[in-house]
Amino acid sequence: MNKSELINVIAKKADIKKTTVEQTLNTFMSVVTHTLANNDSVVLAGFGNFSVKKRAKRKGRHPQTGEPITIAASKIPGFKAGKSFKNAVR
Repeated sequence: MNKSELINVIAKKADIKKTTVEQTLNTFMSVVTHTLANNDSVVLAGFGNFSVKKRAKRKGRHPQTGEPITIAASKIPGFKAGKSFKNAVR
């Protein structure tokens, strides 16, 4: 399911305008992005946790030359599914 399909399903189930759903979804994504950019997390009980994960510096190889390289440490967004969400998917 892509974003527009999700918007359509939510609008139909909640009986609200698609534009309202789209604005709400865009705001949700913006808030989660901003929160994670500030090294905080978003916890939705029963659904899951959005958080920032740290990747340590590591060794790798240049794909064209095979030469060893060092890959810098970085931060990546992560999601851990909540218990209710996991059980619903099983």
